[in-house]
Amino acid sequence: LKKMGAGALALAAPMQVLAAVSDAGKPVAKARRIVSVGGALTEIVYALEAQGELVGVDTTSLYPAVAQQLPQVGYARTLSAEGVLSLAPTQLIATEEAGPQAVLRQVRDAGVPVAVLSANNQFEGLLERVKQVGRITGRADPAARLAQALQQQWDGALGKVRQRSQSPVPSAVRVLFILAHAPNQVMVGGRETGADAMLAYAGAVNVMGGQGGFTGYKPLTPEAVIAARPDIVLVTDQGLKASGGVDGILKLPGLAQTPAGRKHRIVSQEAMLLLGFGPRMPQALAELDAAFAKAMAA
Repeated sequence: LKKMGAGALALAAPMQVLAAVSDAGKPVAKARRIVSVGGALTEIVYALEAQGELVGVDTTSLYPAVAQQLPQVGYARTLSAEGVLSLAPTQLIATEEAGPQAVLRQVRDAGVPVAVLSANNQFEGLLERVKQVGRITGRADPAARLAQALQQQWDGALGKVRQRSQSPVPSAVRVLFILAHAPNQVMVGGRETGADAMLAYAGAVNVMGGQGGFTGYKPLTPEAVIAARPDIVLVTDQGLKASGGVDGILKLPGLAQTPAGRKHRIVSQEAMLLLGFGPRMPQALAELDAAFAKAMAA
């Protein structure tokens, strides 16, 4: 500096000012503001530690519990464009189950990118959603690591199912899934449902999904329930509560006349854990397998 002299120092200050002005003129990367529609997608965002970018979720985003503190945009299937856009999002992520489609178009037309991910109710679908959310949030490497960890957990859960199939406890238990979140809307699950997929993974038979069964959900009828002869009735925790507990489930038409009803074999699991197909899927399978084994051994 001594060699530079006063003149050189005088020139240095303006150069620093120019550099600062130049940097200030550069476009600043816009912070992501993500609205997540779908409880499983929200779980993936948290698993990737990208929750700092979440500005809104739908009403199915129940886990982790802290997600319930975020602004909500309504139920996944009945969104409103105003509710979503009021959060000034830079990205909406949802599955094919989100809607109405007209609302998603309105959000796109407002300039907000909308990523609609496959709902694929299979473990492979979960891995693909993890990778897609990783790309959207700029966390491709953490997503790859998460997918690898989930694969290891899943292999372990499937291994326990196979062990049970070789034990004295029957592996192909006959299970009836009842969706009863509202007293006047009691449905049973057939083929191509999330419940059907989880029952297959657990080595159980969906009594409404095989030969003579049906696709999707249909209202419960006593004749069909009695003819199905389920060993176990599977419900969600929310459905169990809405029905008045185990006693309430056992009072459903026809159920008392089934093996499950006579032996009070009612198994329940939290709805998003059982049907969400999110990062807790290996946990859901392991707990379901253990619950079936316990019920049949009682």
